[in-house]
Amino acid sequence: MADAPVVAVRGEAYREVAPELARFTVTATARDRDREATLTRLAERAAAVRALLDAAEPAVERRETGQVHVWPVTKRSGDRVVAYQGSVSTTVTTTDFTVLGDLMLRLADQEQVEVAGPVWSLRPDSPAYREARQAAIADALVRAREYAEALGARVIALRELSDTGMSAGPPMMVKAAYARSGEQPELELDPAPQPVHAAVEARFTISEPVLG
Repeated sequence: MADAPVVAVRGEAYREVAPELARFTVTATARDRDREATLTRLAERAAAVRALLDAAEPAVERRETGQVHVWPVTKRSGDRVVAYQGSVSTTVTTTDFTVLGDLMLRLADQEQVEVAGPVWSLRPDSPAYREARQAAIADALVRAREYAEALGARVIALRELSDTGMSAGPPMMVKAAYARSGEQPELELDPAPQPVHAAVEARFTISEPVLG
Protein backbone atom coordinates (compact mmCIF):
# COMPACT_ATOMS: atom_id res chain seq x y z
CA MET A 1 0.00 0.00 0.00
CA ALA A 2 2.97 2.30 0.60
CA ASP A 3 3.77 2.26 -3.14
CA ALA A 4 0.15 2.75 -4.20
CA PRO A 5 -0.58 5.88 -6.24
CA VAL A 6 -1.79 8.91 -4.32
CA VAL A 7 -3.87 11.92 -5.31
CA ALA A 8 -3.58 15.14 -3.29
CA VAL A 9 -6.45 17.63 -3.35
CA ARG A 10 -7.73 20.72 -1.61
CA GLY A 11 -11.35 20.96 -0.53
CA GLU A 12 -13.10 24.25 0.15
CA ALA A 13 -16.50 25.49 1.25
CA TYR A 14 -17.92 28.99 1.37
CA ARG A 15 -21.17 30.01 3.00
CA GLU A 16 -23.00 33.20 3.86
CA VAL A 17 -25.13 32.78 6.96
CA ALA A 18 -27.31 35.02 9.09
CA PRO A 19 -25.51 36.66 12.04
CA GLU A 20 -26.13 35.36 15.53
CA LEU A 21 -24.81 38.28 17.57
CA ALA A 22 -24.92 42.07 17.39
CA ARG A 23 -22.54 44.22 19.42
CA PHE A 24 -22.58 47.95 19.92
CA THR A 25 -20.87 50.42 22.22
CA VAL A 26 -22.51 53.04 24.42
CA THR A 27 -20.33 55.88 25.70
CA ALA A 28 -21.47 58.39 28.31
CA THR A 29 -19.46 61.60 28.63
CA ALA A 30 -19.36 64.61 30.94
CA ARG A 31 -17.45 67.89 31.06
CA ASP A 32 -17.36 70.69 33.60
CA ARG A 33 -14.93 73.18 35.06
CA ASP A 34 -15.32 71.51 38.43
CA ARG A 35 -13.89 68.01 38.82
CA GLU A 36 -16.51 66.83 41.30
CA ALA A 37 -19.30 68.08 39.07
CA THR A 38 -17.80 66.18 36.14
CA LEU A 39 -17.61 62.97 38.14
CA THR A 40 -21.17 63.40 39.41
CA ARG A 41 -22.59 63.98 35.94
CA LEU A 42 -20.61 61.08 34.52
CA ALA A 43 -21.91 58.74 37.24
CA GLU A 44 -25.50 59.91 36.67
CA ARG A 45 -25.31 59.40 32.91
CA ALA A 46 -23.68 56.00 33.30
CA ALA A 47 -26.44 55.03 35.74
CA ALA A 48 -29.09 56.12 33.22
CA VAL A 49 -27.47 53.88 30.61
CA ARG A 50 -27.42 50.97 33.05
CA ALA A 51 -31.09 51.51 33.88
CA LEU A 52 -32.06 51.32 30.21
CA LEU A 53 -30.00 48.17 29.72
CA ASP A 54 -31.55 46.62 32.84
CA ALA A 55 -35.01 47.32 31.43
CA ALA A 56 -34.02 45.74 28.09
CA GLU A 57 -33.23 42.32 29.57
CA PRO A 58 -33.45 39.54 28.48
CA ALA A 59 -32.73 41.03 25.04
CA VAL A 60 -29.29 42.01 26.35
CA GLU A 61 -27.25 38.83 26.50
CA ARG A 62 -24.08 40.42 27.79
CA ARG A 63 -22.66 43.80 28.69
CA GLU A 64 -19.15 44.78 29.64
CA THR A 65 -17.91 48.07 31.03
CA GLY A 66 -14.79 49.23 29.27
CA GLN A 67 -12.25 51.80 30.36
CA VAL A 68 -13.38 54.67 32.56
CA HIS A 69 -11.44 57.75 31.52
CA VAL A 70 -11.31 61.05 33.42
CA TRP A 71 -8.76 63.70 32.54
CA PRO A 72 -8.04 67.42 33.00
CA VAL A 73 -8.35 69.73 30.02
CA THR A 74 -5.57 72.32 29.86
CA LYS A 75 -4.90 75.34 27.72
CA ARG A 76 -2.40 74.89 24.95
CA SER A 77 -0.30 77.74 26.26
CA GLY A 78 0.28 76.19 29.68
CA ASP A 79 -0.64 73.68 32.32
CA ARG A 80 -3.60 75.57 33.75
CA VAL A 81 -6.62 73.29 34.01
CA VAL A 82 -9.70 74.84 32.41
CA ALA A 83 -12.08 71.87 32.71
CA TYR A 84 -12.41 68.19 33.50
CA GLN A 85 -13.76 65.64 31.06
CA GLY A 86 -14.74 62.03 31.56
CA SER A 87 -16.17 59.08 29.68
CA VAL A 88 -17.26 55.52 30.38
CA SER A 89 -18.03 52.96 27.67
CA THR A 90 -20.14 49.81 27.75
CA THR A 91 -20.12 47.09 25.11
CA VAL A 92 -23.53 45.48 24.68
CA THR A 93 -24.19 42.11 23.04
CA THR A 94 -27.67 41.05 21.96
CA THR A 95 -29.23 38.22 19.98
CA ASP A 96 -32.69 39.77 19.68
CA PHE A 97 -32.46 41.87 16.53
CA THR A 98 -36.15 42.81 16.66
CA VAL A 99 -35.56 45.22 19.56
CA LEU A 100 -32.02 46.26 18.65
CA GLY A 101 -32.88 49.42 16.73
CA ASP A 102 -35.29 50.68 19.38
CA LEU A 103 -32.78 49.99 22.16
CA MET A 104 -30.01 51.87 20.36
CA LEU A 105 -32.28 54.86 19.77
CA ARG A 106 -33.40 55.01 23.40
CA LEU A 107 -29.78 54.94 24.53
CA ALA A 108 -28.75 57.58 21.99
CA ASP A 109 -31.58 59.81 23.24
CA GLN A 110 -29.84 60.19 26.61
CA GLU A 111 -27.90 63.37 27.34
CA GLN A 112 -24.25 63.26 26.27
CA VAL A 113 -24.42 59.61 25.23
CA GLU A 114 -22.90 58.25 22.02
CA VAL A 115 -23.90 54.92 20.45
CA ALA A 116 -21.71 53.18 17.86
CA GLY A 117 -22.47 49.98 15.96
CA PRO A 118 -23.76 47.40 15.70
CA VAL A 119 -21.16 44.91 14.54
CA TRP A 120 -22.63 41.60 13.37
CA SER A 121 -20.93 38.27 14.04
CA LEU A 122 -21.32 34.56 14.72
CA ARG A 123 -20.81 32.75 18.00
CA PRO A 124 -17.38 31.08 18.33
CA ASP A 125 -19.13 27.68 18.52
CA SER A 126 -21.64 28.41 15.76
CA PRO A 127 -22.89 25.31 13.87
CA ALA A 128 -22.02 27.22 10.68
CA TYR A 129 -18.33 26.48 11.25
CA ARG A 130 -18.91 22.74 11.64
CA GLU A 131 -21.11 22.65 8.55
CA ALA A 132 -18.45 24.49 6.54
CA ARG A 133 -15.73 22.06 7.65
CA GLN A 134 -17.87 19.07 6.72
CA ALA A 135 -18.65 20.63 3.34
CA ALA A 136 -14.93 21.22 2.72
CA ILE A 137 -14.18 17.54 3.40
CA ALA A 138 -16.98 16.49 1.07
CA ASP A 139 -15.56 18.80 -1.61
CA ALA A 140 -12.11 17.24 -1.22
CA LEU A 141 -13.56 13.75 -1.62
CA VAL A 142 -15.50 14.76 -4.74
CA ARG A 143 -12.36 16.23 -6.29
CA ALA A 144 -10.31 13.15 -5.46
CA ARG A 145 -12.90 10.89 -7.08
CA GLU A 146 -13.02 13.08 -10.17
CA TYR A 147 -9.24 12.91 -10.58
CA ALA A 148 -9.24 9.17 -9.98
CA GLU A 149 -12.01 8.61 -12.53
CA ALA A 150 -10.10 10.68 -15.08
CA LEU A 151 -7.24 8.22 -14.64
CA GLY A 152 -9.46 5.16 -14.87
CA ALA A 153 -8.97 4.51 -11.15
CA ARG A 154 -10.99 4.80 -7.97
CA VAL A 155 -10.41 6.16 -4.48
CA ILE A 156 -9.45 3.42 -2.05
CA ALA A 157 -8.52 5.07 1.24
CA LEU A 158 -7.75 8.34 2.98
CA ARG A 159 -4.07 8.72 3.83
CA GLU A 160 -3.93 12.22 5.29
CA LEU A 161 -6.26 15.10 6.10
CA SER A 162 -5.22 18.53 7.35
CA ASP A 163 -7.23 21.61 8.23
CA THR A 164 -5.76 24.68 6.56
CA GLY A 165 -7.87 27.03 8.64
CA MET A 166 -11.21 28.74 8.78
CA SER A 167 -12.24 32.29 8.20
CA ALA A 168 -15.37 34.07 9.34
CA GLY A 169 -14.55 37.26 7.48
CA PRO A 170 -14.17 40.68 9.07
CA PRO A 171 -16.90 41.97 11.40
CA MET A 172 -19.64 43.61 9.39
CA MET A 173 -21.02 47.00 10.31
CA VAL A 174 -24.67 47.89 10.00
CA LYS A 175 -26.65 49.48 7.22
CA ALA A 176 -29.13 51.73 8.97
CA ALA A 177 -32.10 53.77 7.84
CA TYR A 178 -33.95 56.35 9.91
CA ALA A 179 -37.66 56.95 9.63
CA ARG A 180 -39.81 59.25 11.70
CA SER A 181 -43.43 58.58 12.55
CA GLY A 182 -44.80 61.56 14.45
CA GLU A 183 -42.49 62.19 17.40
CA GLN A 184 -41.19 58.63 17.69
CA PRO A 185 -38.14 57.87 15.50
CA GLU A 186 -37.57 54.39 14.15
CA LEU A 187 -34.31 52.73 13.23
CA GLU A 188 -34.39 49.95 10.65
CA LEU A 189 -31.39 47.62 10.72
CA ASP A 190 -30.34 45.16 8.03
CA PRO A 191 -28.25 42.34 9.57
CA ALA A 192 -25.19 41.70 7.42
CA PRO A 193 -24.71 38.09 6.22
CA GLN A 194 -21.58 36.53 7.69
CA PRO A 195 -19.11 34.84 5.30
CA VAL A 196 -17.72 31.51 6.49
CA HIS A 197 -14.88 29.79 4.63
CA ALA A 198 -13.27 26.43 5.39
CA ALA A 199 -10.48 24.59 3.58
CA VAL A 200 -8.77 21.21 3.97
CA GLU A 201 -5.95 19.41 2.23
CA ALA A 202 -6.27 15.66 1.74
CA ARG A 203 -4.28 12.79 0.28
CA PHE A 204 -6.09 9.71 -0.96
CA THR A 205 -4.79 6.34 -2.08
CA ILE A 206 -6.23 5.34 -5.44
CA SER A 207 -6.20 2.12 -7.40
CA GLU A 208 -3.72 1.60 -10.21
CA PRO A 209 -4.53 4.06 -13.03
CA VAL A 210 -5.46 2.82 -16.47
CA LEU A 211 -3.37 5.03 -18.73
CA GLY A 212 -3.60 3.13 -21.99
